[in-house]
Amino acid sequence: MDQVITSWAFILSFFLIKQFEFVNILRGHFFIYIGLYCCVSVVVFYMMRLHTGLIRYSSIQDVYRIFTAVLTSSLTYSALVNIWVEPVYHIDSVNIYVVLILNFFISASLLTMLRIGAKSMFFFLRRNTTDEKETVLIYGADSYSILVKHALEASGMGKFVIAGFLDDNPNKVNKDIHQVRVYHVDEIEKLQNKLYIDKLLVLSEDLKAPAKKQAIEKCIELGIKVLTVPPTDEWMSGHLRMNQIQDLKIEDLLQRPPIVIENDRISNDIAGKRVLVTGGAGSIGSEIVRQVLNYKPEMLIICDQAESPLHELQLEIEETYPDANIVLCVGDIQNFDRMYAMFKEHTPQFVYHAAAYKHVPMMENNPSEAILTNVKGTKNLADLSMSFDVEKFVMISTDKAVNPTNIMGASKRIAEIYIQSLNTMRPEDFGNDDSLSEMLLPHTKFITTRFGNVLGSNGSVIPRFRSQIEKGGPITVTHPDITRYFMTIPEAVQLVLEAGTMGNGGEIFIFDMGEPVKIVDLAKKMIKLAGLTAKDIEIVYTGLRPGEKLYEELLNEEEQTIPTHHSKIKISKVRQYAYDKVVLDLNELISLNKHGDDTKVVRKMKDIVPEFISKNSRFEKLDSPLVN
Repeated sequence: MDQVITSWAFILSFFLIKQFEFVNILRGHFFIYIGLYCCVSVVVFYMMRLHTGLIRYSSIQDVYRIFTAVLTSSLTYSALVNIWVEPVYHIDSVNIYVVLILNFFISASLLTMLRIGAKSMFFFLRRNTTDEKETVLIYGADSYSILVKHALEASGMGKFVIAGFLDDNPNKVNKDIHQVRVYHVDEIEKLQNKLYIDKLLVLSEDLKAPAKKQAIEKCIELGIKVLTVPPTDEWMSGHLRMNQIQDLKIEDLLQRPPIVIENDRISNDIAGKRVLVTGGAGSIGSEIVRQVLNYKPEMLIICDQAESPLHELQLEIEETYPDANIVLCVGDIQNFDRMYAMFKEHTPQFVYHAAAYKHVPMMENNPSEAILTNVKGTKNLADLSMSFDVEKFVMISTDKAVNPTNIMGASKRIAEIYIQSLNTMRPEDFGNDDSLSEMLLPHTKFITTRFGNVLGSNGSVIPRFRSQIEKGGPITVTHPDITRYFMTIPEAVQLVLEAGTMGNGGEIFIFDMGEPVKIVDLAKKMIKLAGLTAKDIEIVYTGLRPGEKLYEELLNEEEQTIPTHHSKIKISKVRQYAYDKVVLDLNELISLNKHGDDTKVVRKMKDIVPEFISKNSRFEKLDSPLVN
């Protein structure tokens, strides 16, 4: 088709210059001129591979190639006419250079129009033959949003009809960009009624930008589904795939500005060291593993009692970090002998202790297991860390340890108390032998980090709500006023690593969890994000579960915080406990736990943690002065 167009354009140019004097044209060696031009253009077009481009992906670069090819053909042809045609055939000039100039503009224009026309026809036919079309708006009117539009049109996703761009820039609103109108973000409701908008496409970056957040919230309120598009540098080979366009998740809405951490300090601490992560196959533990691997430790020891998740993590690491030196240890932190063998064989220098039982109702019904894992398991690891001269021991705690109302929170608070007390050990705790006491005094820095719920962790509220919505409901919420703090798993782990680096031992670091979120509001928003309404999915209130409280806290009333160099991390000033008293209490608690009497165990927990007041629990009776 290119050659038909170029040949026809050359003939038309020739005829126009000769004013359509056909008799004179045919006597003037016309066929030599046209034959030579066809041969030249075939060679040039073939060498420039103009014929290999897919027309539906044509761009401005293809127009430049067309102009270059036609210009090259003209210059080559004029040289051949001067060198060969005129001297050999003794043909008087037919003003061939004017013909070539005219031919250049006609050929280039027609070749460009061919591609534009074919591309427009392709998209027109595809849009009108797609059974289910969805009218979408694209947020933004910048170069990235325009790339999204082109990618959607060029990628074969004909189900999307681009109705317009959304922006709040007055210089762009009501203007047309690539034949698509730019609308103001305030016009979403009017556009829904006028254009029947089905979905809004937003770039997944910076979802908290005020105007973008306003547009997203308005779409959710109106029942318009919101889809996220990854940054352009994540597109496969520069092309957007349908599976890369994802429904907006509630986790995206709860995101906060990116956390800036001091990677150099963390790297100095971890790089080239042997690092142990307990609970390494869990939600927090596995993310610690991923982030620690980025700092190139000498060895990463991953300990967990869950065999299958540990195996899945191993496969992921082998694929993502093929050169990493990892050791997988299947073991229970309750088992001191197993933990001792692991420490003896691998001698870790850093310990991130994420292994714990965390589900409140489950532990309320099984207090003995909470003691065995959260208290005794932590004690096992801390004692071994001292024995093997670990540099730092970082414990992952929870906001439920503050003024605990349940077994799980109280068990974590007791673990915190023990960890802290190890930093206050005195020589007399080891008897009168000064040399022995000096040798046994711990060199390990024990650090505690405390934060609230993490988004998407195993068994957390968001995956449960998502599953309930997929099943058609109802969504179960314990109480209409229940609120929780939320943080994404990666940012929580970033802060854990940062806090571990800045800790000198004995601190309880608390993280800025942002604003608390009402769980029922979370549920309502997730229903709308799924494109449904309250009529489609019912919300049922089931009542507070055993040990559950309406509001979580990060600090006791008597506690104060000390700022650190990181705005998201503060140090909690808590009451210090003497090691000798704490170890006696813990040994007594663990001993009581062996006898299987939950009442005696919980009474001892309340003795260790006076602020532990049970809620919605069979152990509330122990808080009565008469019982005590």
